[in-house]
Parts: sequence; structure tokens; C-alpha cells
Amino acid sequence: MFTLRRDRARRSAATTGLLAAGALLLSGCAAKSVATGSPSGPAASGVASSAVASSAGASSSVAAPAGAAASGAAASGAGSSSPGSSAATPGGPASVAITITDAKGCIASPDTVVAGAVTFTVKNIDATGITELELLSDQRILGERENLTPGFDSTFSVTVDGGSYQIYCPGGATEKIPFTVTGQAADVATGSTATLLQTATVHYSTYVDNQIEFLIPPVQELVTAIKAGDLAAAQAAYARARPFYERIEPVAESFPDLDSAIDLRIGDVEAGTAWTGFHPIEKGLFVTKSTRGLEGLAADLLTDVKNLQVKAKALSQATTAKTGKGYQPFEIANGASGLLDEVLKSKITGEEEAYSRIDLLDFQANVEGSLQAFATLQPALDQIDPTLVPTISSKFDALVAVLDTYRDAKALGGWTPYPELTAADKKKLTDALLAVQEPLSAVSAKITR
Repeated sequence: MFTLRRDRARRSAATTGLLAAGALLLSGCAAKSVATGSPSGPAASGVASSAVASSAGASSSVAAPAGAAASGAAASGAGSSSPGSSAATPGGPASVAITITDAKGCIASPDTVVAGAVTFTVKNIDATGITELELLSDQRILGERENLTPGFDSTFSVTVDGGSYQIYCPGGATEKIPFTVTGQAADVATGSTATLLQTATVHYSTYVDNQIEFLIPPVQELVTAIKAGDLAAAQAAYARARPFYERIEPVAESFPDLDSAIDLRIGDVEAGTAWTGFHPIEKGLFVTKSTRGLEGLAADLLTDVKNLQVKAKALSQATTAKTGKGYQPFEIANGASGLLDEVLKSKITGEEEAYSRIDLLDFQANVEGSLQAFATLQPALDQIDPTLVPTISSKFDALVAVLDTYRDAKALGGWTPYPELTAADKKKLTDALLAVQEPLSAVSAKITR
């Protein structure tokens, strides 16, 4: 089990609130897209909750996992299927090829498969505005790929039950396209609430591991750009990296030394200690506007992120092995709520990104992290209190809808710079946040009761 311990004085207030509620951990704080869709179908009732995303490489060509045809869709005949056709691969893993183009967005071939293991091979042909892709079931991200710049491809695998899904390509000509799974998977997560909660911890551990995996390439790009003295590239890499950390910050905060090393703000630095991590680099890039002297900080940041990956994987392994030392369901619930606490304490105030002003990027990432943590618990919550999931999901949808009005493709990070927000803007966002936070904060008590 991972336990929240915050050494930082300012953040201790947030911790106090969570601990007072009986929580141990997960209070933290996270851009890319928030999964906003709420498709109808079996997923909404938890039938699809058995899906398990596997972790493949993030930004370059990655070999298909064992059991999947190395040549992806072509080997299964999918490549010959026209988009929109109903195709399946009975008796074995299905392969789906997704092509991304500026003209048409994302196209899946086939767009229908039988339940079970599915490997998606994703290739960005020429779309400069699309760098990521997600497979959604209701509000939950079942599998995703990041850093899909033009010319790059990657794969991910999931196990899915029958139902209606969506392929989400933020920034595409059509952002969401339907994807259908027929039949029923052999390893559907059914049974007792306890079993579903254990399954939720495994799914959440996969989500965390994926986010850290996605975090490493932009941090490496940051290191390279700073070393080369390329200020613009370094600023862009900084913005690309932040969301991956913000989505899973509750887990990072369970390793206080690493969290302090990676994400400490100047106001939290204790006397006599060095200021390291993202934020002194941010100040150099956006205030001093120079890469000079940042080389060591960037190199250390990369080292710390890789250490975080190792520690998180150990948590995941303990979760899967059911040793009692991995992720716990109530921790995930508290983390979902804690991420929204973090938004209220440091994003809506404009404190987190004081130099780059990309606060809404972090805001959105925190919300997504919270939503994904909640989504992993949905099948169990449907058994515990059938009214809870629809209530919270609708509030999340409303929050995401408000937040989406502040997207700005021309701004660094893709969101309206914080100084441009009015008092009315901040109130609108705060109200939408609070509307989610109130029912969400009750989830952990439902689980532990």
C-alpha cells in the first residue's frame, strides 16, 4: 500500500483535509484530453470493465505484443476491410489498424471485432494536430497512445467485452468515432464487489504506469532541447510533459522525496534545500528566457522520473500479486477526490504554473486523472449504490464541458493562458468543480463501509 506523506508546508493543508476524512493517500493533483464521452451500452453498466490496457512503446514504432500478429491488421485481414464494415477475428486476438490523417481524422479498420483480446496498431500519416488516441468505454480510458506525431506509429492491446465503445482523437476532423465489440469476453470481471474493487486497482495501476511511460519522452526532449540551447523547443517540451505528471500526482506524492524533487514550487522549498524539478526549469525558460544553467536540473529531473517509474511498477506488481502492499480501492477513491482538491488549491488560483501560465493545462490533467480513477471504480460502485455513478458522471461531463470552452489551439499547451481568465471565468470553473467534488468525496466511504 502506498501512503500519502507530504513534507511540504503549504501542501500540508490539503493533506490534513484528506487525512481527517480517513484517507491515507492520493490527494494530488494533471493535458491532454479528458474523456468526455458517455456512450450508452454495456460499458455504462460495467460490463466492459474487464478491459485491460497493455503498455507498449509510446512514440515510436513498437512491435506488436506476443499473441498479436506482428504486422497488425494486415495479418488478420483487417487491412482489407473498409472502414465501417463489420469484421471480426473469431477464436483469437483481433487486430485493428487505426490511421490518422489531417483530412479524415482517425479511421479504424475494422470498426467491429469480437470480444476478447484486441491489438490496435495506430499510425499517424500526416496529422499535425493529432498526437494522441484513446479507446473509451463510457468515461474510462481503456487504452491510449501518446506522442503520435506524423510518421510515427505505436500499438496497444486491451481485452474488451461486448458493447459500444469510442475511439477518441482530440483535434481530429471527427474527434470521436464508434467502435463495436460483439459477443462476450472469456475473462469478464464479474462477481462480488470485492472482486470488482480488486480489478479496479489493477486497472488503475495500468493507467498510472502508462502515464509515467508517456511522461519520459517529453522530459527527455526537454533535456535535449536545453542542452542544445533551443529555448522554444524546451518550452514546448515542458508543456508536453506536465500533464502526464499531473494526472497521477497522488501516486507520485506517495513517494515524498521524489515528488519534492520533481514538482516542488518555490514557496515550498525548505531553507537549506535545493530547488529542483519542473518549476525552477519553468522559471528559467519562461522568466529568464534562457536554457543556460538548466542542464543539470533537467538531467536530474529525468533521473527522478525514471525512479518514479520503477517505484510505481513495484506498486503495480504488488497490486496484481495481491500482496496487500499495492493500490487499495479506497486510496483510488481518495485520490480521485484529492486531485480536485489540488485544482482548487493551486490551479484555479494560478499558483501551479506561475511562470509559464499554463495552469489550465494542469487543471484539465488533474480533472482527467480524477475522472479515470473514478471510472475504474464504476463497476463496483454500480453494485454498491446504483445512483452514485450516474450522478457523478453527469457532474464530470458538465465540468469537462465548461473546461472545454477554454481550449485555445494557438496557446502553449492548448489552453487559454491563465492571466486571460476573468473572475467570472474562475467562478464558473470553481462551481463546476465543486459540483463534482461533493458527491465524489463520498465514494471512499461507500467503498470502505
